[in-house]
Amino acid sequence: MRTEEAMDEARTEPGGEGGWRTAAVLAAAAFATSIAQPSVLVAIPFLLLVGTSGIRGRGTILAVAGAMVLALSGVRDGMWFVERAWALTAGGAFVALSVAAPGWRVTSRALASIASAVAAIGLFLLVRVDAWKALDWTVSDRLRAGFTTWMDAMSILRDGQAPPPTLVSAIYRTVEAQVAVFPALLAIETMAAMAVAWWLYVRLVQRSDRALGPVSSFRFNDHLVWVMVTGLAFVAGWGGEAVTRIGANLAVFMAALYAVRGLAVGTYLSGGISFVGFTLLALGILFAGPVVVGFAVLLGVADTWLDVRARAASIAS
Repeated sequence: MRTEEAMDEARTEPGGEGGWRTAAVLAAAAFATSIAQPSVLVAIPFLLLVGTSGIRGRGTILAVAGAMVLALSGVRDGMWFVERAWALTAGGAFVALSVAAPGWRVTSRALASIASAVAAIGLFLLVRVDAWKALDWTVSDRLRAGFTTWMDAMSILRDGQAPPPTLVSAIYRTVEAQVAVFPALLAIETMAAMAVAWWLYVRLVQRSDRALGPVSSFRFNDHLVWVMVTGLAFVAGWGGEAVTRIGANLAVFMAALYAVRGLAVGTYLSGGISFVGFTLLALGILFAGPVVVGFAVLLGVADTWLDVRARAASIAS
């Protein structure tokens, strides 16, 4: 396991071709794991980042106007306030770290800002015990309402016929799983959204292509493997429902990070992902998702100790 902090924390690499491919993948990841509105999680950190340096150029003016519309629009129900409170807390921490530690990787800043936001909100929930129940109910209600909408839409597409019971059961189980681990999904979505916000800020305000590194360079502090170990221990232990749920969220969040790290290792070793390779990967996830994702997680965890990319580079040289 590597311990050099400079290798893990303090380097911003240029993103090939302006980093737009990486930004597109991150945007897709934010939408795929969306608990809150991804557009809000991009817009608010972007506005906060622009506030640190001011508006420069017509493109930035248009982007700021669009971000303000996204941040302020929508029906102002309970979820509207939850989304914006979370985006302000996590986004504010991200901006503070971007100013205080500009040499850190985007990944490191995003992880630290999410940890700070979770800690701050956790302290608030300890003081206001009923607030967690209200928050859990608000998010759960949004997800289950989405399930009802899907069922209604499928019935319309089938000329009023109800969807097959097996499909309804599968979708319902998926929604209930999302309800249980929505904090982890929200953290994953927020990481991706903040990286997109950073890319927009650097491209429009700083006019630089050094916003995001290529996917093959993705890594994070190796010691975070113990967060995953702790999560799995909580799930396997006998600490009660609350401890099990905390463990499940830790495990899901870290599994997602290690899956991306495994993809980064595979991309590095193959020299990049072509259109054909991307298509095959998408088909693999579609038809054998658990197998493909599981292999990526194992490869990412193995990279923690083996540092596959460094070994491959030393062999090549």
